[in-house]
Amino acid sequence: MTAEAAKGAGRGAGHWAHPTALVESREVGEGTRVWAFAHVMEGARVGRNCNLGEHVFVERGAAVGDNVTLKNNVQVWEGVTIEDDVFVGPSAVFTNDRHPRSPRAEAAGARYDGKDWLEGVTVRRGASIGANATIMCGVEIGMYAMVGAGAVVTRAVPAHALAVGCPARVAGHVCRCGQTLREGDNGAQACPACARRYVWSGGDLVERD
Repeated sequence: MTAEAAKGAGRGAGHWAHPTALVESREVGEGTRVWAFAHVMEGARVGRNCNLGEHVFVERGAAVGDNVTLKNNVQVWEGVTIEDDVFVGPSAVFTNDRHPRSPRAEAAGARYDGKDWLEGVTVRRGASIGANATIMCGVEIGMYAMVGAGAVVTRAVPAHALAVGCPARVAGHVCRCGQTLREGDNGAQACPACARRYVWSGGDLVERD
């Protein structure tokens, strides 16, 4: 699902919610499970066959695609788009304001009268984000990329990249299946687990047919 498609995800019925969960949105897809004390606000969109763990919070204006796993205590704010098949580990946090102030404070002035302050995050299909990672606003996590536990992501993470540290830096590359790739001849990379092979094309690591 593309970012635009994810913004329309979740229309339908048939999801399950724990009795203590608060699901205000009417756009939660079939087969999705929302666990204890999670909160999905009105205006949020969650796709089909997702799993939202305990104390997950999805704010209005956020979009979550199909087959997404949000583990306990994940916070997904307005302006965040998560595409299909993404895994977000426990207590990972997204941000959407580069220069935050309390909108109720006199010092904020008229900054929050509109949405000019809002900077979104896009997590592309199949990416994984480790436990306690922080994703700064305005960045994109590429397809099948992997962000290590505790990382602080301040810049875009390319497709299939393994990003670790604070600030996060690319430390290798990963297969679609999640295993670390091994570099071979001419920069080609292969997965030791599933034997998929990858080559560089126009600066991007792509799976070879």
